[in-house]
Amino acid sequence: MGTALGALASVAAPVAAQPRRAMAMRRDFLWGVATAAHQVEGNNVNSDSWLLENLSHSLFTDPSGDACDHYHLYESDIAMVAKLGFNSYRFSIEWARIEPVPGRFSLAEIAHYGRMLDACKRHGLKTVVTLHHFTSPLWFARSGGFENPEAPEAFARYAAKVVEHLGDRIDWLCTINEADLGFGPIPRAMERAAAAIGSDRFAFFLTSIRPEAKAIVRACHVAARKAIAALRPGLPVGYTLAMSDFQDAPGTSGHAAEARAKRYAPFLELARDDAFIGVQTYTREQYGEKGKLAPPRDAPRTQMGYEYYPAALGNTVRYAAEVARVPVLVTENGIGTQDDAQRIAYIDGALAGLAAAIADGVDVRGYIHWSLFDNFEWMLGYRPKFGLVAVDRETQKRTPKPSALHLGKIARMNRIDRAT
Repeated sequence: MGTALGALASVAAPVAAQPRRAMAMRRDFLWGVATAAHQVEGNNVNSDSWLLENLSHSLFTDPSGDACDHYHLYESDIAMVAKLGFNSYRFSIEWARIEPVPGRFSLAEIAHYGRMLDACKRHGLKTVVTLHHFTSPLWFARSGGFENPEAPEAFARYAAKVVEHLGDRIDWLCTINEADLGFGPIPRAMERAAAAIGSDRFAFFLTSIRPEAKAIVRACHVAARKAIAALRPGLPVGYTLAMSDFQDAPGTSGHAAEARAKRYAPFLELARDDAFIGVQTYTREQYGEKGKLAPPRDAPRTQMGYEYYPAALGNTVRYAAEVARVPVLVTENGIGTQDDAQRIAYIDGALAGLAAAIADGVDVRGYIHWSLFDNFEWMLGYRPKFGLVAVDRETQKRTPKPSALHLGKIARMNRIDRAT
């Protein structure tokens, strides 16, 4: 589909004037954009999420449907990523396509993702591939998903198959996206879903609430890492965490550090045996004596209900590096908003904090923005707009926003402006 890069070049929103000085990044710094298979490909019919989205009393606002049809339009989409100025692309391989039946792998679907990787190489993009970005094969979810103690064996088998066929074209590999998540839905709603599905063991990654799931997810990562190393020992492997910037509420102290360590430390300590840790940050969270607090009443909010707080990224990167003791790759950072000028301001604020962390010695290997497209945002459907590129869902026409050109220019220059 056509884009409007040329037309937008003259209307990119200006950065607010303030004293700044540029800071050069390392020559191999990754500047990229991210997508997730289920959120952009469309018609992922063998997945757990597809089933949940299409129940009569679904938790989802919209079904994913055709999404952005990235499954068919990946060639022109990848060309657009490179033309915008980025040097890397993070996307996920869909397990439900690769292994629709346990132990039976689709060579045709593996070849599809091979063509995507080849397209990235033709356009000079480094590839950052995620093996599991929230969705799983329906058979895996029916068997308990990541609440099943047998999950590590199944996940390692899948990881090995992908790396066996595609590992030579993958530059960075993330096993599991936001491995620390598990939102805990309205239990009654999930009970209804399980009844409709006909399995009392059914578990969807985003809504898993059993405490043992966290340890099983970590075991899945370790099993996959071992299987990958046996095939391609030089491939950088890690996983990503959804890290908010935990801060003490005014007038309190110590509560944020305690909550942060409880949630993140087990995952960050595990990452010490990895090549990197992926950090994904959108906002901050304040903690007091009674736990997590709502954002301040006067604080601006994003479409997700998050507090608008670009400075969070620099703080989470520092903490992750301190505990994990491995290089950091920012695998997601962005904002759900209809106001693209606000997106540009958010990018600049986040990058300023990131540059300050790098200047202080934190080993950061790249910044990958979420997201390339306005895409399917899980339970909230298509309402939140995270994309640098708008998508007309009737025609699938792509229209880069001023923020795409703004971040693309920064990527080409490989320099971050730091406020002085």
